[in-house]
Amino acid sequence: MIRVKAEQLAAARGCVLGLMLGDAIGATGGNVPVSGTLRATSAGQLACFTVDGLIRTHVRMTHKGVCPPPISVWHAYMRWAAMQGISGIEPWSQEDWPDGWLATVPVLAERRGSAPATVAALKGKTAGTLDKPVGTSIGAHGLTRSLPAGLCAWWPSSENFGAEISALTHTGAAVDAAALGSTLIRLLGEGKPLAEAMERARRDSLGRSVHTGDSLLGPALEAARSKPRQAVELARLAGDAKATSALAGGVYVAMSFAMRYEIRDALAFAASVGDGRHAATVAGALLGAAHGPDALPVDWLSRLELAWVADTLARDLVREVTERPSGSGYGDATDAHWWDRYPGW
Repeated sequence: MIRVKAEQLAAARGCVLGLMLGDAIGATGGNVPVSGTLRATSAGQLACFTVDGLIRTHVRMTHKGVCPPPISVWHAYMRWAAMQGISGIEPWSQEDWPDGWLATVPVLAERRGSAPATVAALKGKTAGTLDKPVGTSIGAHGLTRSLPAGLCAWWPSSENFGAEISALTHTGAAVDAAALGSTLIRLLGEGKPLAEAMERARRDSLGRSVHTGDSLLGPALEAARSKPRQAVELARLAGDAKATSALAGGVYVAMSFAMRYEIRDALAFAASVGDGRHAATVAGALLGAAHGPDALPVDWLSRLELAWVADTLARDLVREVTERPSGSGYGDATDAHWWDRYPGW
């Protein structure tokens, strides 16, 4: 079994909670209500199912010895679509499907905005791959929902994990942005300081694709150094709903508000500018992974609709990798209900 440090658990919890908080604050357009529930969007819902799929990947691998990682995530998105009542989604099983505990969360069954590229791919019944993409979308969902893949450093091909998940439904620059974004999360999870993780990700990605880390991260990092916290700069970097814009905007915001006590200001700033809602989601994941859940604004977290769901998923991801609660061919289950929570079929 893998031993986990307290810092790694904090990074996982901070990443998922920060992503969900950024998603909810981004949806307010910067006008955060003084009371009431902070609601998730379809991006936050899909991120929850990404983590569920990651857990099931490890469960299946433990019990059956093989599991192409993106397949479990693909099936997780199918369950999301089925819960949403989206037509054209065929059940995987005639009984007890959608399965797992996420299927019992009412909020995840509510329509919270569109996810056209994801829905189109699911209806087409063909999962894209890095070599054979489906569709033409380079939208932000290809990045935001893939960020938790960076928490899976245990997987041999973890550097491509985020890209593979993005490629299920997106293509091109969105996949490149997902690769970089999940790499940043991985580096932060390993304990790298925020600035060091940024430079390392930029340097390590040089030459890997047309959209290198230098072209995606370079302008955002330079803007954060020379012109931090300026709405006009964020609007320039994140001027549309593309994945590359979401990554550039999220990096700019995170580096402009890099201290742990500045997360509230970071998310409010991102949400207030143009298409900054996706940048807020990325910034929340990055800052949460860098500083841990205790740095996130408690008053906002207490109103976050999916806070308990997000935190449970993050904890369960770490627990699955370190404890294997459902057992394996070489050991008995320590949690009799784990397989029902995360079936590894």
